[in-house]
Amino acid sequence: MTEADRTKDAAVDQELIERWRAGDERAASALVERHASALSRFALSLGVRDDLDELVQDTFVRAFGALDSFRADSSLRTWLFTIERRLVLDRRRATRRQPQLVEVTPDDAATGFHALDGIVASETENRVRCALDALSPMQRDVFTLRVQEGRAYKDIADILGTTEGAARVHYHNALRAVKERIHD
Repeated sequence: MTEADRTKDAAVDQELIERWRAGDERAASALVERHASALSRFALSLGVRDDLDELVQDTFVRAFGALDSFRADSSLRTWLFTIERRLVLDRRRATRRQPQLVEVTPDDAATGFHALDGIVASETENRVRCALDALSPMQRDVFTLRVQEGRAYKDIADILGTTEGAARVHYHNALRAVKERIHD
């Protein structure tokens, strides 16, 4: 995305925010439409699988509740990512306190030719998951924001509360570690 595109997106978001502040409920719907799919992808990159729609909805609820404090120092999407990341971290902390049960059904069993495909896919997925799990939380977040969301280092720094240089270093180290782990 070019700087001109970012400027245009920021202007559209700012206009929608002003319309929403003036009481136009359709502006809120337009903001949700513009950013919901990116928030869903970002949540998936953070490992969220359950209650994805609820997380995105909670992100918008929190954002609309705090929209008066949005200073536009960063893009609206970056601000939304920051809110969503904090919600994910809060939910993870709460989940660690509760035991989780896993239920296996007969539909989960691999049969016939698909068994080999399932084993290969499972092994590949496991290697990637192990590689990502071996990263520090900061490296993992930087890596997923850069690779899966295509975010600029400045946006990543804003979302994660670090510097652009540090985001670059974390990404470089994460990429090297993932490559080494997958190829071992």
